[in-house]
Amino acid sequence: MNRMTTETHTSSPEDRFEPVSGSRTFNRILDALGLRNKKVLDLGCGYGEYLVKFGPGSVGVTSTPDEVAFAKRQGISVLRGNVELIDELPLERDFEGIWANNLFEHLLSPHAFLMRLKFLAGDDSLLVLGVPVVPRIALLMRISKFRGALAVAHVNFFTRETLRLTVERAGWKVGELRPFIFSNRMLDTAASFFAPHLYVVARNDVSFAYHEKKLKEWKGEPLYAALLRIARARI
Repeated sequence: MNRMTTETHTSSPEDRFEPVSGSRTFNRILDALGLRNKKVLDLGCGYGEYLVKFGPGSVGVTSTPDEVAFAKRQGISVLRGNVELIDELPLERDFEGIWANNLFEHLLSPHAFLMRLKFLAGDDSLLVLGVPVVPRIALLMRISKFRGALAVAHVNFFTRETLRLTVERAGWKVGELRPFIFSNRMLDTAASFFAPHLYVVARNDVSFAYHEKKLKEWKGEPLYAALLRIARARI
């Protein structure tokens, strides 16, 4: 299994764990980023199929009661909550990694989500986002595996380039943007220009601040006050 997805329907929660364990893509990510030994916050964690592979102290968040109940029966640490209000949930603030696969495209406000994550991220925390993308070659959309980005439940749509910009403009330094199909980084990076699903690997930019034009635009607007406080708190 080269590309992971938490959106595949299976007959029971237990059936979701084996494909993840056997995923070559996921295992490459775990090894390349050392996530097996890191304390990771798994957002949109489902039943905990990825979460169980991360290091001690890792925690998942999902909004689905059945997923929380199943995970707890298995002894997996999962909290029920809305990830777009992540800064309001009772979570520790020393996570070494933040993992979100097949989540970003579902969010109401991707920018605000990325900013709020800074409350839980340390100075050197890793962020890993797995996101289906629209290919730059339009004809590829005629092939079924390239149409994942257009699923009816998605409300955000990204190309490789807009995904990078979205992450960077929310105060995260993008180190890698690739599908993790190949172990060779150069070959894999080349494949990223055509892959239907990419992983952004970024680190928290503690010096991030909005441009003065944005500050002037948002000045005095209560709706944006929380985001401005987050940026200023990290300087």
